[in-house]
Amino acid sequence: MRIAYLDIKNFRGISSARIYFDGHTVIIGDNNAGKSTIFEAIDLVLGPDRLNRIPVIDEHDFYNGEYYNPGGDNPIVKIELLITGLEEDQLDRFGYHIEFWDEMLGSVIAPGQISETDKDNVTPALRLRFTGSYNEEDDDFEGETHFCWPEKSEGVAFAKFGKSDKRECGFLYLRALRTGTRALSMERGSLLDIILKIRELRPKMWEDILSQLRQTNVATAPELGIKNILEEVQQALKEFVPSDWGTEPLLRVSDLTREHLRRTLTIFMSTGIGTYHAPFQHQGTGTINTMVLALLSMIAEAKKNVIFAMEEPEIAIPPYTQKRVVSSITGNSTQAIFTSHSPFVLEEFKPSQIVLIQRDKGGIVKSQSVQFPAHIKSKQYSSEFRTRFCEALLAKRILLTEGATEATAYTAAARRLNELAPTLFKSLEAMGVAVFNVMSQTAVAQFGAYFRNLGKTVFAVFDKQRSEALINIASAVHYPYESDFAGFEELMVQETAQKVLEKFVSEIVSTGQWPTHLSSYIPSKDATVEQWQEAVYQYLKWSKGAAGAAELISYCEAINDVPATLRNVLTAIKDILEPIADHF
Repeated sequence: MRIAYLDIKNFRGISSARIYFDGHTVIIGDNNAGKSTIFEAIDLVLGPDRLNRIPVIDEHDFYNGEYYNPGGDNPIVKIELLITGLEEDQLDRFGYHIEFWDEMLGSVIAPGQISETDKDNVTPALRLRFTGSYNEEDDDFEGETHFCWPEKSEGVAFAKFGKSDKRECGFLYLRALRTGTRALSMERGSLLDIILKIRELRPKMWEDILSQLRQTNVATAPELGIKNILEEVQQALKEFVPSDWGTEPLLRVSDLTREHLRRTLTIFMSTGIGTYHAPFQHQGTGTINTMVLALLSMIAEAKKNVIFAMEEPEIAIPPYTQKRVVSSITGNSTQAIFTSHSPFVLEEFKPSQIVLIQRDKGGIVKSQSVQFPAHIKSKQYSSEFRTRFCEALLAKRILLTEGATEATAYTAAARRLNELAPTLFKSLEAMGVAVFNVMSQTAVAQFGAYFRNLGKTVFAVFDKQRSEALINIASAVHYPYESDFAGFEELMVQETAQKVLEKFVSEIVSTGQWPTHLSSYIPSKDATVEQWQEAVYQYLKWSKGAAGAAELISYCEAINDVPATLRNVLTAIKDILEPIADHF
């Protein structure tokens, strides 16, 4: 069972959206792009407990808060989705409402095209729609989910898709994975509560606990003084009410409701110190994270035919646990849908399963699945490249470099300049710019066009180019920055202050880290500028791809010590992203 597409109209911050899913999916996009709204929309259609909220929707669930139109039709929230991969029992239960989905064309087969249903790319599907609106007569909001097929005569509602139908579909929306602090609580929606519901277990403890608490009095000993005060209060009340009113006052543990107990009950776990137990939220972070993973695995294994929706599984969880959470859930569910800002989560998905969403000022959300750039083959999608690629996908702004040396050098230069003059410069991270190493000169234009088509703002730094290559790069990126030098090492030695070069070489030599095969390049005390430059040039060539250039920048003690080309590029980027206010 899988969601094939989701269509949203007039819901919260989304005026219109159409999103396609390729099995397991991770949704990425800027903050406030609508990722959480997408999950809430799915929950309105499929969540069996969502309709328990009264009213189901309110004024804040309408786009722009507009739910009433005097003199015209009121706005309507419409959310439609289509489910494929139905199990046999689901086909039997929903047989009257089954349609057919052409996976190749991405469309529902029309009633007059019944012969098309025999094709391999056509599969049975269930199309459902939630509609919500403001009812003027009742002065209240209403909303229900219905089947979309078969169509009924005008004015007659579609058949209702009720709570028991939703339970048959098995949708789980895990909102509360911020930390493990609620994982083992008895609150509604906690991981433990979800497990109990899946296994159809109703805890029989409530009545026993309530009965015990009703018999448990607190602070009854006269020497504590509380009982005496309560009796005085009771006696004072009898001056104004009949003498047979009530009995002596009692101090008890709670006001005896299930909801209070749900919030109060706490599971204690062994601390490993003798027989002492402590509340589970007082366990170490590693223990809590592992516990969350174990509970999620239990949920997935208990209900395999399920669609999981989980927001940001990376929060408060280390990278290796993020990967295990995603792997466990995708391995034990028919479909898992995540939102994420973590490259470690994205690494667990094929590019086609990464959906990028963007929302314009009119509330229209556009989505696209990420595909490899044309020149990148699947076998090249190595672990190292995958991490950099995912980091770039998550960023709004990207700085392309030709190699690892340039990538580390520009990052180091931005940080160093920010340390030296924080009011004039910012680090690339602070400006929301991800650095992406394209690994060759020829790939700058290709990756530039690729990321630009994804809606990213693309900067690029590169060596001196031939005119044709420069034209290709300039047309592919938003902001191209060409160096005056044929190689980055030459730029570094020509533009870095001499005192920095001398200090850099001297310290490496004194600590015994200078490469022995470059011993002949070690300058003497009376060496010329050219000799110091040649020594650093040879060292940077030898350490190409490592952090040699970035290390050199760390020796800069003033703004003008940093190579001018790097300073100018970083200044230009800052001015573009944070333009100086017009004071005139």
